[in-house]
Amino acid sequence: MSNVDIDPWGSSEIKFDEKLLKKFGLKKVKEDDIDHYFFKRNIIVAHRDFQIIQDCIKNKKDFIQLTGIASSGPLHFGHKVDIDAYLLFKKLGANSHFVVSDIDAYVSRENSKVPTLEKAKENAVELVAHLLAFGLSEDEIYVQSRKEPRYYEFAFEVSKKLTENEYKAIYGHMHLGKMCANLLQYSDILHLQLKEYFGPTPTITGIGVEQDPHARACRDLARRLPYNLKPPTFIYFLHQSGLQEGCKMSASEPDTAIFLNDSVKDINRKINKAFSGGRETVEQHRKLGGVPEIDKAYEMLFFHHPDTEFVEKIYKDYKAGKILSGELKKITIDFVTGFLEKHQKKVESYKDKAHKIVFGK
Repeated sequence: MSNVDIDPWGSSEIKFDEKLLKKFGLKKVKEDDIDHYFFKRNIIVAHRDFQIIQDCIKNKKDFIQLTGIASSGPLHFGHKVDIDAYLLFKKLGANSHFVVSDIDAYVSRENSKVPTLEKAKENAVELVAHLLAFGLSEDEIYVQSRKEPRYYEFAFEVSKKLTENEYKAIYGHMHLGKMCANLLQYSDILHLQLKEYFGPTPTITGIGVEQDPHARACRDLARRLPYNLKPPTFIYFLHQSGLQEGCKMSASEPDTAIFLNDSVKDINRKINKAFSGGRETVEQHRKLGGVPEIDKAYEMLFFHHPDTEFVEKIYKDYKAGKILSGELKKITIDFVTGFLEKHQKKVESYKDKAHKIVFGK
């Protein structure tokens, strides 16, 4: 596996294993590092320097959290994992900031997906409304296109600390739009440590394993810049896979994902069509049991249901053949629709505020 075999913009599912861990110098997290189901279920799987943040949490020291999502399309349950991780560290005391990456979405995506910056901003309104519905405050959300001059000035400073050969070694290309997006991502993660903001402070950002090229570049840049910046900490979580075998949830392929704006009809259709770990016949299933490890309905519960005892019981009963594939799908549909019906009502109530955050009016 070369440095460019992991594509941060790709749609292929990344398998986390010991080989990848060793290749990129990541360390495993422990189930008891933090009392949360993300750790107990190994959804958060690896880290760079997480012990620094653990010390901050334990001793009530200041630390900063920066997370973001590009406004390239509708949010799905894969994005919800990012948001849930953000909410976890906010609860643990992080000085928390969430970037809505509208410029990134426009310059790094194909025109067929995000044809104009205006479209990226329209998507951003929807994204911000969802963030507010999840419980983020207006003060902790910022939109790239509305940031103050020092942020952009810093992004240009960052650009002089990375050579063409280094960039190619990390990403394998010199795509101008993605290069611009990367400079803003580095600025997002690092700028909060400037004296104009909070000064050098431990920071943490949660990312998927496929985003590690950004993390490595960002940590190197922190050391090269003349501001005594602390190399940022990263935690790595498994991304929920798509509803069909071998793919990620992706806005580009609607049937791979449950979107946060999906109707009850869409949820039923997608989960009922999702790849199953059930056997070919009821008799075989009762005798041999299901395979929850590959079942997409079970995976939805594994990533999103907060009750670990409930999820473990579903796993055991499905594996023992006590629960059929159709029954598991029904349990999952009820859980997802119950959550989304409440969430979507909140989203609608925040649309006007979200528009003001994105457009300033």
